[in-house]
Amino acid sequence: MKKLTAYLRLMRPANMVTSVADVLAGITISGFLTPFVCNANHMLSVIGLCAGTAGLYGGGIVFNDVFDASLDAVERPERPIPSGLVSLRQAILLGIFLLLAGIMASLLVNPVSGLIAFSIALAALVYDKWGKHQSFLGPLNMGLCRGLNLLLGVSIQTTALSSCWFLAFIPVIYIASITMVSRGEVHGGGRPLLYTASIFYLLVMGSILYFAWTKQTLLFTFIFLLLFGWMIFRPLFSAIRQPSGKNIGKAVKAGVIALIVMDASWAAAFGSTVLALLIVLLLPVSLWLSGLFAVT
Repeated sequence: MKKLTAYLRLMRPANMVTSVADVLAGITISGFLTPFVCNANHMLSVIGLCAGTAGLYGGGIVFNDVFDASLDAVERPERPIPSGLVSLRQAILLGIFLLLAGIMASLLVNPVSGLIAFSIALAALVYDKWGKHQSFLGPLNMGLCRGLNLLLGVSIQTTALSSCWFLAFIPVIYIASITMVSRGEVHGGGRPLLYTASIFYLLVMGSILYFAWTKQTLLFTFIFLLLFGWMIFRPLFSAIRQPSGKNIGKAVKAGVIALIVMDASWAAAFGSTVLALLIVLLLPVSLWLSGLFAVT
């Protein structure tokens, strides 16, 4: 049981739930389940992509700890690898298994989904090994993983990719902002980065509102965006007032978990009340898991 718990800590299960929300939002954007259909073939494809993104996220985050093992031994010795609960070799094998499982599950849906899944795995490994150490390209690299994850959901209906591909830029901006903020999580950070993140957050919310306006779903979308804004700005403003490592860590955690509400906002903007509500139901699951396992 102790070993299993250590493996789960490596995989950040609360974060994996947010990646599933990304894919469900992408599926909604594609129009695949509009109107909502409980067809067996539809459901198998949805389950395949949800399983695929969970594997990809889990594998990517495991390799993050693999590449950070020596640094964590100094800064975060309680983590599974430096504490000895999981050996470096065991962590590498787990990461490989999860990434391959994520790619294969996506490939079974269709070849385009498999190709996007492979791209996500590659982008995650580049970030883990190299990107995180780059002040500008690192946040963009991390954002790319989430942008591709949204497109993984859209790819369930491959014809939708040609008209929706540019939407991936919005999660890129959002995650790049969170990644930028997270640089002060251990030792504290400066206010300019936090102010910049707040501007990017507003840009993301404005973009979703714009699409809701074009599709005449503004009121319903606005309700979800109010919750989203409350979740991300409350801890961010606390960090701006006092940019300590603890406060910045809370802002990062809130930003990651709030992805679920952002994804529900996407579903609402694209006219699916049912899927928006289903996605937001993932929020208590992620919050519960975040109380058991670290998010960052």
